[in-house]
Amino acid sequence: MPKPAEKPKKLEAAFFDVDNTILRGSSSFLFGKAAFHHGFFKRTDVWRFGWEQLRFIARGETAKTMTMIKDRALGLIEGHDAAELAALTDEVYDNYIQPKLWPETVRLAQQHIKDGREVWLVTATPKEIAEVIAHRLGLTGGLGTIVEAKDGVLTGKLVGEALHGAAKRKAVRKLAKERNISLKRSFAYSDSVNDLPLLTLVGNAITVNPDSQLKRYAQAANWKILDFKKRELRANKKTAAKKTTKK
Repeated sequence: MPKPAEKPKKLEAAFFDVDNTILRGSSSFLFGKAAFHHGFFKRTDVWRFGWEQLRFIARGETAKTMTMIKDRALGLIEGHDAAELAALTDEVYDNYIQPKLWPETVRLAQQHIKDGREVWLVTATPKEIAEVIAHRLGLTGGLGTIVEAKDGVLTGKLVGEALHGAAKRKAVRKLAKERNISLKRSFAYSDSVNDLPLLTLVGNAITVNPDSQLKRYAQAANWKILDFKKRELRANKKTAAKKTTKK
């Protein structure tokens, strides 16, 4: 009798949130800055985004902040040429995103690639930005929010829902099924309590620069906690101290 065909071995993967996890601040805001310099937005629009950016870095992600940023962003891009904004992605990465990357998180992501795992960015930011970050860092790919375009013009609406909270869990489940990924053996990284649906989906959850609620949950669940903000603060203090000593 012929032997039954062996099932293909399941892959392992690592899923990374982007904003405040692999990148300091909001990738959508950084994209907005580049768009402003190309004349897409008014200065007052960028100032409003700047205020939300500062709150985002200081307090972390909240549902209210995410909704405000999303609604303002969609209102600003409505009516613009989709191809023109898409063409900005490489410039946004080089001039705005790359200097804001957390090097420690990038090393973790790239180590997963070296170890033979797929690495996916999973973010509420537009899919095009997620994909260019993943490509430039040598990762597998990016999942993000899809902004609607009709006849090459952005409508200011979304295709489906923003990739946030429970929507990330749903998207990663779908991806895992399509690519034969074992979620039990996979990893997830995030800074926000809003990503608990994603973090609890995998067998290895790690928090990066966690907000206060996520930190408490992680401690109770005995998850690994990485805090690069404190490390950066200590490094800055040491540098300042050396400069003072030299004087």
